[in-house]
Amino acid sequence: MTNEEEQQFLTNLEKKLWNAADKLRSTLDAAQYKHTVLGLVFLKYVSDTFQIRQDELTAQLKNPDDEYYLDPADYDGEDSQEYAAELLEELEQRDYYAEVNVFWVPAAARWSFLRDNNKAVIGGAELTLPDGTTKKFSSVGHLIDNALEQIEADNPKLKGVLNKLYTRLQIDQAKLGELIDLVATIPFTHASLNSKDILGHVYEYMLGQFALAEGKKGGQFYTPKSIVSLIVQMLEPFKGRVYDPAMGSGGFFVQSEHFINAHKGRIGDVSIYGQEYNHTTWQLAAMNMAIRGVDFNFGKEPANTYTNDQHPDLRADFVMANPPFNMKEWDTGVSENDPRWRYGTPPSGNANFAWLQHMLYHLAPNGSLGLLLANGSMSSNTNNEGAIRQRLIEEDLVECMVALPGQLFTNTQIPACIWFLTKNKGERIAASGRKLRDRKGEILFIDARNLGYMKDRVLRDFTADDLGKVTGTFHNWQMGENYEDVAGFVKSARLEEIQKHDHVLTPGRYVGAADVEEDSEPFAEKMARLTAQLKSQFEESDRLEAAIKKNLAGLGYEC
Repeated sequence: MTNEEEQQFLTNLEKKLWNAADKLRSTLDAAQYKHTVLGLVFLKYVSDTFQIRQDELTAQLKNPDDEYYLDPADYDGEDSQEYAAELLEELEQRDYYAEVNVFWVPAAARWSFLRDNNKAVIGGAELTLPDGTTKKFSSVGHLIDNALEQIEADNPKLKGVLNKLYTRLQIDQAKLGELIDLVATIPFTHASLNSKDILGHVYEYMLGQFALAEGKKGGQFYTPKSIVSLIVQMLEPFKGRVYDPAMGSGGFFVQSEHFINAHKGRIGDVSIYGQEYNHTTWQLAAMNMAIRGVDFNFGKEPANTYTNDQHPDLRADFVMANPPFNMKEWDTGVSENDPRWRYGTPPSGNANFAWLQHMLYHLAPNGSLGLLLANGSMSSNTNNEGAIRQRLIEEDLVECMVALPGQLFTNTQIPACIWFLTKNKGERIAASGRKLRDRKGEILFIDARNLGYMKDRVLRDFTADDLGKVTGTFHNWQMGENYEDVAGFVKSARLEEIQKHDHVLTPGRYVGAADVEEDSEPFAEKMARLTAQLKSQFEESDRLEAAIKKNLAGLGYEC
């Protein structure tokens, strides 16, 4: 939810990014230049944020009122070599960066080193590294790969994540040097936008554009931020294990971090687990977490959630996901007797209830989950789906259903809903500190189809008030405070009522229509009044038409 000035900044940034990609279009295919540009953007970002922190530290070390103050008087004045050396040594202390979750960047991987030396190594050259040693570089690509290797060596979590492919690129080295110069102009600083959010926007835009260039639907990797925020705010993942089995680039984890920080929580109280099949987005998610200083476990490799579960023993406190809608042929190599199918074997033609049961399987005894699915999941009775839904309802696992408005997604017009499930509806204290009442035998239905606004001609979005209305209603219902049913919007239904509706979970069936203010005017009187009003308007129309014809005749026109 950016203002006009921020949006203009991001639009200008997008133009620069695509200009960077254009430099490689004639030389590399889309799959290659995607990795080439994104790798350089990552290096530029981590260098920029590192430099910002280094500038802050420099100011602190020179400020007599700061606890980090380095007194020049102890080193024969500010101009002495001893003081300069000590200042430089302090600026290279990793702890100063770790304490504010700034990604540590080795000296040979910093953008300034790439920028200053990329022309020198065209055709090969020996360089003096920042630590005083020398190394021979065969090309610009070798210089970039060396920077990525340095980062991996200093950040073990990124082992196997960064694409060290630049030496192998069949590309004019001078063109690669030009690309470095262009990426150097991309700013990751802004008065009101967080640098991490700028990076997120960069990756989101670039992956969408690259997907189009590769002949796929743009935006396929992303859940709209407003929906991610809604699910995160409703579940409130303050403490414990958070899991996304279809994580994409890690949007749920990023929003969880924002939520925790906004509510003065500690990100260290949360453990992040994820899985992703697409190699590029798996890498992106890992980089997303690393630069934020968030500990994570995304498994040993990108993998299929159904055939190669990377976290078989995980029981998470919060599970959140937006898997592909209505995925077909998902069960190749999956046994019908898989222990995850406790509530029924999902059909081969649709993975909706496979995702749902996989998430339930990985849910802790007091855990809660939020899952975005196509609307058909709420009412379909084909191929065992109705029987699975009935089992979930009768075993009292469904807590809340939210129907969403249309036009929220860039890549699909399929109507969507959010399922919220929990294994414990009993009275307890939630991770957020809320005291939850006993909700056994109840399900909350929220119809949010009329919320939101059109942010442009094709896309709808939620306002902060919309998000607050839905989350506030849900939390009040959970606690039994300030809650009441509202016709057309929300209804708390007992399982007996849901059974009467054949276990269909569509909110519209339960919330009913919004109350309409009663018309106190009798019908006969209203009809007479409106007829007289219409007659008067016709007479006025005839008068105006006659006046126009008279004026035109006076000007010499025939009517």
